[in-house]
Amino acid sequence: MNKRKYFFLALRIVLVIIIVAIMLPIIIDYFGQAVQEETIIGYNASTAYARVEQIIEEGQITLGEVTQPYQIMLVEILDGAQQGQIYQIDYGTRQVRNEKIHINVGDQILVTISQNPVNNEYSAYFTDFVRSPALLWLFIIFCIVSVVISGWKGLRSLIGILLSLFVIIFIILPGIRDGRDPLLVTILGAALFISLSMYIIYGWNIKTHTAFIGSLISVTITGLLALVFVNSTRLTGFGDENVFYIAQLTSFQLDFRNLLLAGILIGTLGVLDDLVISQSSAIFELFRQNPDLELIPLFKSGMNIGKDHIAATVNTLVLAYAGASLPMLLLFSFHNIDYGLIVNLEFLAEEIVRTLVGSLGLFAAVPLTTFLAALIAVNYKKFGEIKLYLGPLNE
Repeated sequence: MNKRKYFFLALRIVLVIIIVAIMLPIIIDYFGQAVQEETIIGYNASTAYARVEQIIEEGQITLGEVTQPYQIMLVEILDGAQQGQIYQIDYGTRQVRNEKIHINVGDQILVTISQNPVNNEYSAYFTDFVRSPALLWLFIIFCIVSVVISGWKGLRSLIGILLSLFVIIFIILPGIRDGRDPLLVTILGAALFISLSMYIIYGWNIKTHTAFIGSLISVTITGLLALVFVNSTRLTGFGDENVFYIAQLTSFQLDFRNLLLAGILIGTLGVLDDLVISQSSAIFELFRQNPDLELIPLFKSGMNIGKDHIAATVNTLVLAYAGASLPMLLLFSFHNIDYGLIVNLEFLAEEIVRTLVGSLGLFAAVPLTTFLAALIAVNYKKFGEIKLYLGPLNE
């Protein structure tokens, strides 16, 4: 038994090395290292860390019809060319601020330093809060809880998450930025991180193979549905205000409709991963408990589980999109809105298409993965010597 365990462990390591060795040159060649004209949005070289040294003044100020608190403070620049310099900045005298957020002495903030072209004097302005320490603590807590609750699989899931982020940040985004077709780049990147993350998290076994195949088929169906309905609803891809920033403030010439399609696929993938592996695992567990089950009864049993799972998953997907759009929905509630009219607005139509197409892809994933898993389970004994290389039925 131990020999078999070590064999599969060695097999996984060898397969990962082979996949990386094959895919890495292809990825580098495909996405290239093209140097683009640098365009900076938001924070730039003149943005620096600063520490609040003194609160000079604070009180209430009226901006238009809004009365809010304000603060004037002295800050010390902590990095960059102006490190060590002291500047006076204000918070709340120029911009709308949240009354519950108060700056204290010792807090670190981000400031933007600018130079007056007339007298060459420097001045600093409040830019944002430094949130990285709190985010780091949140990430550490997440990692600890994940490993404590899920053990070795929790650790592997963290590796899978980091791998997915790596593919998105260092492969998909650079590929799109370098002028590649966003949809094609996303499909290639998705296939890469689906395969690697699934096998890292769930291991080399029949359950994972089935889930992987089910994912690829479901992603293909989702992509085709997205293509049909993005075209039929005449979406341009400009429903997101960030797309306007990309179009106006950068030199990149992108197909924004395909960028929308890529976003729909990525948004569906995270939920899809959980759905297909759960269905695959459920089928093989049912078969392990009752090896005499035939294809149709096994499929029906799996679908009974899948129906509940898909209902909860789709509800999660809809609520996730609704939560992200809560300010927009609140804005509509303040006015007597003709909802039959506003669904034609592109930014709302995008969310509707994104939600419904993603849900249809999930609906398709359940019967596809369930049937595929049931078919493999009842015929597993017929695989012969190939079973040694495919891995165990479940683990």
